[in-house]
Amino acid sequence: MAREIVLDTETTGFDPKKGDRLIEIGCLEIEDLLPTGRTLHLYVDPERPIPPEATRVHGITDAMVRGKPKFAEVAEQILDFIGEAPIVAHNAQFDRNFVNFELERVRRMPTPEDRWIDTLAMALKRFPGASNSLDALCRRFKISLSEREKHGALIDAKLLAAVYLELRGGKERGLEFIEQGPAAAATGLAAVRTYGPRPRPIGFLSTEAEREAHAAFVSEVLKEKALWNALLAPPVAAE
Repeated sequence: MAREIVLDTETTGFDPKKGDRLIEIGCLEIEDLLPTGRTLHLYVDPERPIPPEATRVHGITDAMVRGKPKFAEVAEQILDFIGEAPIVAHNAQFDRNFVNFELERVRRMPTPEDRWIDTLAMALKRFPGASNSLDALCRRFKISLSEREKHGALIDAKLLAAVYLELRGGKERGLEFIEQGPAAAATGLAAVRTYGPRPRPIGFLSTEAEREAHAAFVSEVLKEKALWNALLAPPVAAE
């Protein structure tokens, strides 16, 4: 099965080359487009103050990262979790820039661009001209945002995993990415939710009486030449 890592970061700003730093990273492992339950969530001491405008977006304050490990102390843990898997991110260039800047800063090899899967690029191709932010995609795919008050790396990674599934074609799911209810907000864990098997082919949604009325309408109004009659007629047995 294909292993992929869905990743999100929170930072002090927009540009690591101007001194901005990574302060939170959330990773979620999926195999064959389903979550395995393995996650990695870390706060990182950015070794600089967090600007108020950044805190308004993600809610992370200086006090929350005070005493947390510096990136050099968790780099190996992050690389071990990601392994050689492709990395899925929304607006992947942003996350890749920060991750690679931090890796290079501690003299580790940066991740190559071709390992990153950008869900924003996927969404722009599928929905040209529409809003394709993570929030907009969640609303479009009816993925609940009820547990998310501000941006957070792990919750956003879980939302992105659900969006990525839909962008890949909406594969039938055996479990949900986002747990509902207060317990989820406290634990940050995904709950298992089962879906019943889908019959193949899917059965009629109309009643027998409705189908008979439709057949009569086709025969009486559209007459015998109607294409529907030919399609609905039972196959003729070979002699």
